[in-house]
Amino acid sequence: MQLKKPSEIEMMREGGRLLRGIVDKLTDRTRPGISLKELDQLARRLIKEAGGQPSFLGYRPEGARAPYSAAICASVNEVIVHGLPGDYQLQEGDLLKIDLGLFYKDFHTDTAVTIGIGRISSQAEKLINVTRETLRRAIKECRPGKHLGDIGFAINSHVSRQGFRVARNLTGHGIGRELHEDPTVFNTGEKGRGMELKAGMVVAIEPMVCIGSGEVRQLADESYASKDGSLTAHFEETVAITNSGPLVLTE
Repeated sequence: MQLKKPSEIEMMREGGRLLRGIVDKLTDRTRPGISLKELDQLARRLIKEAGGQPSFLGYRPEGARAPYSAAICASVNEVIVHGLPGDYQLQEGDLLKIDLGLFYKDFHTDTAVTIGIGRISSQAEKLINVTRETLRRAIKECRPGKHLGDIGFAINSHVSRQGFRVARNLTGHGIGRELHEDPTVFNTGEKGRGMELKAGMVVAIEPMVCIGSGEVRQLADESYASKDGSLTAHFEETVAITNSGPLVLTE
């Protein structure tokens, strides 16, 4: 676990602001008929204009067969995360998850949003709102003296109360000079258990939620989808733990 200095957190905050601007522009362009590949090309151009590099492009996570070949993860409907952007054109009613990382001034930041394409069902709308609110509740737990289990408990308890399930075995992570650092940030947990949170920790918190059972399967392109084919949602922010409370670096 790498604790960050205040000056390093401020550099990450600068990168996080740029990343949020890029994601906002991608969201504005997302509509029925646009292809996932077009969104990836736009993301690459915006990242270059911002003076950064895409964190995901060429990254090979542990256990992956090959480096990732795109700037964004674009996951549609039952696909939860790590969807590879191809020629698929978005359709009315789809749920698109855009996950994007930015490497800027020697540090990574990471964020994700779920976007309803055109008119979506009331259940899909509830799923988006619950997942977004779940992230907000988890961020409130990011204070010195709290524990990783408090974050996981906040996520799982709220999701379960709303009748949904967290995606099993998919987690958040520490982040900084490396895209994935210790600790692993689970989306389930017990209050007061796990690693104690300390000022200087920076974590990517990312609740991933399924309408169905929460069981997950890996697809041929190494993305992850709900095993029962149910709709999924994903939100993520990069958060620094400070003595004055949680600081969302990707706001």
